[in-house]
Amino acid sequence: MSYVIVPPQQASVPVLGTQDRFPVHRIYCVGRNYAAHAREMGSDPDREPPFFFCKANDAQSILPIKSGEVGQLPYPMQTNNYHYEIELVVAMGKQGKNIQVDDAADYIYGYAVGLDMTRRDLQNNMKQHGRPWEVGKAFDYSAPIGEIYPADQAGNVEQAVIQLTVNDEVKQKSTTDQLIWRVSETIAKLSELFEIHPGDLIFTGTPEGVGAVVKGDKMVAEVEGLGKIELVVV
Repeated sequence: MSYVIVPPQQASVPVLGTQDRFPVHRIYCVGRNYAAHAREMGSDPDREPPFFFCKANDAQSILPIKSGEVGQLPYPMQTNNYHYEIELVVAMGKQGKNIQVDDAADYIYGYAVGLDMTRRDLQNNMKQHGRPWEVGKAFDYSAPIGEIYPADQAGNVEQAVIQLTVNDEVKQKSTTDQLIWRVSETIAKLSELFEIHPGDLIFTGTPEGVGAVVKGDKMVAEVEGLGKIELVVV
């Protein structure tokens, strides 16, 4: 068999302390999963079932950044309101559906620090018209992500400090125990809607303090026990 065009590159993320790569299957994101962020976005943070959206899973959408490197994050087209959202990312290692909360940890390969970059003006316009959010969420380099820490090398991700600075000023800071839906609960709910596959990444939501960046800004995003990623908007 031959392909009629050159096959796209497999998107992947480096694994901590190895030359291995984690191949990406799908990218799922959880919306409004911290109460304070839900409020700042004008929503009621009652514990209603989580909702999910997807980012593109190709090598032009994911921006892997190794520890010690400074990533170059291109400012995207067609926006004047480019927002950061720091997130704990879960990397799935097993296939399953209708996963029980108590079993969810068995399906996890590891964790990483990630950013759900957002063209907020385009997203808000889509919301106002009742349209899907893809243009605001699923664009080129919208998913920067750090090295994946295998689960047995990660810190206590259920009670970790999560923080983002812009030009050395703290903009977002919370702890992962403030998640409305814990990691295991999110996996269980997601697996009712989609069959989970090895290679899936789940961006678990962002705390309060989201805001805009411009060219030249430097961001440092970190989750306790998972290191940090550094980026400059170019």
